Amino acid sequence: MEKLNIALFLLINAPQHPHAALLAIAQALANYVIWIVPAVLVLGWLKGNDSVRKMMFEAAASGLAGLLANQAIGLAWQHPRPFMIGLGHTFIAHAPDSSFPSDHLTLLWAVSFSFLMHPRLRAGGAALAILGLPVAWARIYLGVHFPLDMAGAAVVAACSAGLCWRAGCRVMEPAFRWAVAIYRIAFAPLIRRGWVKW
Repeated sequence: MEKLNIALFLLINAPQHPHAALLAIAQALANYVIWIVPAVLVLGWLKGNDSVRKMMFEAAASGLAGLLANQAIGLAWQHPRPFMIGLGHTFIAHAPDSSFPSDHLTLLWAVSFSFLMHPRLRAGGAALAILGLPVAWARIYLGVHFPLDMAGAAVVAACSAGLCWRAGCRVMEPAFRWAVAIYRIAFAPLIRRGWVKW
């Protein structure tokens, strides 16, 4: 498995002197696309009704659960990033921590998989899920992840989304009610002005 992982990485990783335009596209995908996730969750919460907010809350919990699972996996099994073992070419700075699974893709796919479980958000979930593919390519191309890190992220994201969806009524409902109550107090001036929804 590790030999296949390294072979796929070397196939995707950028050459020593990549085309400047392709490098810029990869860096944009690797660094900035992830910010779409919090933007969608915050806008959905501020502009949606309580039904939409509940789905945003569940998706955010799915993302956090996935990231927590990644931390636990990293503590149990340290897998070096390519640049830590002198493999391939690296074009963005990254901390020398465990590579498996990818946090970027776990967060992106955990939220998108959570959206996919709700018919109303399915189109957005599909768009985010597809958007994850070029992000995965970019982070391998730039030398900070292996292909297996992306496969691991997909598995962790699917598990966290499924777990949060199943726990929706029993565990999430009380936390959601508290979150809405705090939001309505904290954002009362903006709600009164009609800038955000009640």
